[in-house]
Amino acid sequence: MDGGAFDSRDEAEPRPRGRGRRARAGRASRGSGRGRGGPGKKTALLAALALVVVLGGGGAWGARTYVFPPDYSGEGKGEVEVVIAQGEHGSQVAQALADAGVVASPRAFLNALTDEQANKLSPGTYQLRSEMSGEAAVELLLDPASRVGERVTFKEGMRGQEVLDLLAEKTDLSKDDLEAAYADTDALGLPSYAKKGPEGYLFPDTYTITPSDTAPKVLKRMVDRYKAVADAPDVDIEANAKKAGHTPNEIMAIASIVQAETGSVEDMPKISRVVYNRLEENMELGMDSTCFYVLGLHGIALTNAQVAECKSKDSDYATYGRKGLPAGPFVAPGKDAIMAALQPAKGDWLYFVATDPENGVTEFADTYAEFERLKQKFNESQRNN
Repeated sequence: MDGGAFDSRDEAEPRPRGRGRRARAGRASRGSGRGRGGPGKKTALLAALALVVVLGGGGAWGARTYVFPPDYSGEGKGEVEVVIAQGEHGSQVAQALADAGVVASPRAFLNALTDEQANKLSPGTYQLRSEMSGEAAVELLLDPASRVGERVTFKEGMRGQEVLDLLAEKTDLSKDDLEAAYADTDALGLPSYAKKGPEGYLFPDTYTITPSDTAPKVLKRMVDRYKAVADAPDVDIEANAKKAGHTPNEIMAIASIVQAETGSVEDMPKISRVVYNRLEENMELGMDSTCFYVLGLHGIALTNAQVAECKSKDSDYATYGRKGLPAGPFVAPGKDAIMAALQPAKGDWLYFVATDPENGVTEFADTYAEFERLKQKFNESQRNN
């Protein structure tokens, strides 16, 4: 992990309607007041009746259905699959459940849902039942066992093939189907500037993969997530890339270097500045991460033999043996790396060395002599480890 010859060398359904048993029980309770209950209950009942009289007509009906909404009783029957989308809150979830016939009314669900439970609602696909009471629906929706599909987390800095391997491992999607979807670039909805295909544009995040999801659908979702981040006002990659003097694809190439080389988010803008400074000086970028990608390997520092092999590949992703940026992103950068590529720190650094890679420590240098000193520090840390 380095910025220039970093080693010993010199050089991303209609729902059932009607009033449930709870509503009917509410009507029955307005009898003589005999049986269970005492003066307190009678007083409350009289107050409720007075409210109905004051409201009158439709207002009275609205108040009654708010307090005693249509509701089913029991645990429900059959199977109903319900999707909670990212960002949906309690009332939206309640409406979706009512539309799917899970509960008799949105209010039945909301009356059973506490504030604490509402904060635990999370996006995903759930296996519920039809005609459930509001209370039963809340309980089942918060039961992890009711969740359908698999939540898969893709870390920043993953290569495209690693994304496909993880999907094949964690879901029922086959590697063959994933490879075919990855190659069908038109169907993925890639941005126009992603000339080299989906590499680097499958945005790192956590996704819920359901049994009904297909390989093309999952990969397109990851591309769509990238576009949502890149087009957001605080990123606006096309406009801000132009301000930085680059194309969006070049910014993504810088972001992938930053993501692959960094040990911490705090260092990202400084690594980005090293890339910018080297481009301005017309130097080889000399980023080991690019050659590890070309060679299909992982590591911290290239050997002399690996540098020679990388150069012999004559790849437009390599940054040894050629000047300029890689042809495109070679790992998937996260938002922090993209922002660093758009907004590099101010500084004159031309070199950096991960002097303590195990602890994510990177140091920066303006001169080759300082760089040599940092290399020695790195070598000592590796011997000590």
